[in-house]
Amino acid sequence: MSSGDKHSNALIIIRVLLAAVMFIHGAARISNGTVGGFGEYLGSQGFPLGYYLAWGITLFELVGSVLLAAGFYTWVIALIFVLQLSAGIYLIHWKEGWFVVGAGRNGMELSVVLIVSFLAIAYATYKKPERSFRSR
Repeated sequence: MSSGDKHSNALIIIRVLLAAVMFIHGAARISNGTVGGFGEYLGSQGFPLGYYLAWGITLFELVGSVLLAAGFYTWVIALIFVLQLSAGIYLIHWKEGWFVVGAGRNGMELSVVLIVSFLAIAYATYKKPERSFRSR
């Protein structure tokens, strides 16, 4: 196995793991019946149509993670997850500090690890759009 194959396979493993994390996040929100509460929270933070926004975010976590795992629109989906996680840090985790458990609770450390991982996936899979010039 060449070095390039190892790097490619490592990125696939990380991409699929990240997709699984985000899929479980959305599925748990549905399974636990907390989409409505999430929507109420978003509305209380000034987001219009919080309930529908919560469902949009939740459905994106499900559909986007499947597409991410399959390798479709990888860098775009990764960047959308970066935006979502960054908003989560701003709205919830920042005031709780760094640690998720141990020295704190509900902090931002996991979100930061996920953001950096998604940025690495986006960087590794970004393809510069090709320009086509037609001859006249």
